[in-house]
Amino acid sequence: MYLIVGLGNIGEKYQYTRHNVGFLVIDEMAKNLQTSNVNNSNFQSTLLKSGYNLFAKPTTYMNNSGVAVHSIKEYYKIDLENIIVIHDDLDLPFGTVKFKIGGGHGGHNGLKSLDSHIGKDYIRVRIGIGKPQNKDDVANFVLSDFSKEELNKLEDIIKHTINAIEALKTADIDEVKSKFTLK
Repeated sequence: MYLIVGLGNIGEKYQYTRHNVGFLVIDEMAKNLQTSNVNNSNFQSTLLKSGYNLFAKPTTYMNNSGVAVHSIKEYYKIDLENIIVIHDDLDLPFGTVKFKIGGGHGGHNGLKSLDSHIGKDYIRVRIGIGKPQNKDDVANFVLSDFSKEELNKLEDIIKHTINAIEALKTADIDEVKSKFTLK
């Protein structure tokens, strides 16, 4: 079983923010699958199931995502190597998509929370959102909406990311990196 987690913040005002790119990928994946809702308040997530895959959007807000993912991981006894986390990455230019297992959190509070609750060795799908002009403006930048131009490009980036996530289930990470990394 795979647990595919999109990081983001709940609420309409955050729907198209840079910090919610993980949620946007999960939403698009769910559109193309037959899913059922998994209702369990202990999961603190919108949780969908399709076959042997679980798709989670934690409802704890970004900074406490690890709490939600930990409860799902423990309940379903999912190994770290079968957890795929999709998140925004300030250190990558907009439109870049990279993959890795483990690593640091780079100041990303969602990853900090995950690392402290489940460990670091899960699969990370990093989607570049670019950086603000002023590094003191990071919080406002990640919580700002994508521009219309970025949203148009994001559609293809999300489709590409979904194909990569499917490949991660059957191929090793190096193979996925070489085939699906976008720069």
